[in-house]
Amino acid sequence: SKKEAARWAELNLLVRAGGIRNLRRQVSFELQGGAGPIMTKGGSKVRRYVADFVYYDVALGCEVIEDAKGHDTETSELKRAIMAAQGVPVQIV
Repeated sequence: SKKEAARWAELNLLVRAGGIRNLRRQVSFELQGGAGPIMTKGGSKVRRYVADFVYYDVALGCEVIEDAKGHDTETSELKRAIMAAQGVPVQIV
């Protein structure tokens, strides 16, 4: 998306300025429930959340996970809620 491309350009400027490091795109995370991995309907694969960007914020001293959204969907909201329940918050930009 245009929003994701613009954010990628911004983040690359922050890398060059030293504000962030270890910038990665399309990072995949397994979704976990109380009883273990959340499986697909057939049970053959673990469901995943794919973050648009993951990087280390030098000022905050921690890893940041971002999702660039022009329009949010019920599915993306649910996946972010599962990630938050796993202790991994996702920021929307």
